[in-house]
Amino acid sequence: MMKELSRTQWENLIDEWILNQRDRALLKRRLLDGIIFEDLAEEFNLSVRQTKRIVAQCTEKLIRHL
Repeated sequence: MMKELSRTQWENLIDEWILNQRDRALLKRRLLDGIIFEDLAEEFNLSVRQTKRIVAQCTEKLIRHL
């Protein structure tokens, strides 16, 4: 279960545990800004499938560190 954290706390957590710059930016756009996968895929020049995989992997990593 994800904790209730402020936007700043989420940003700090993402910055600390997600090392890849692109993945950090993508995850922030998804989790903090609520951008849909299709728009993220276009923005980051990825397929929707790749975008979903990256978000899932990064989210799992964050949950382990909560």
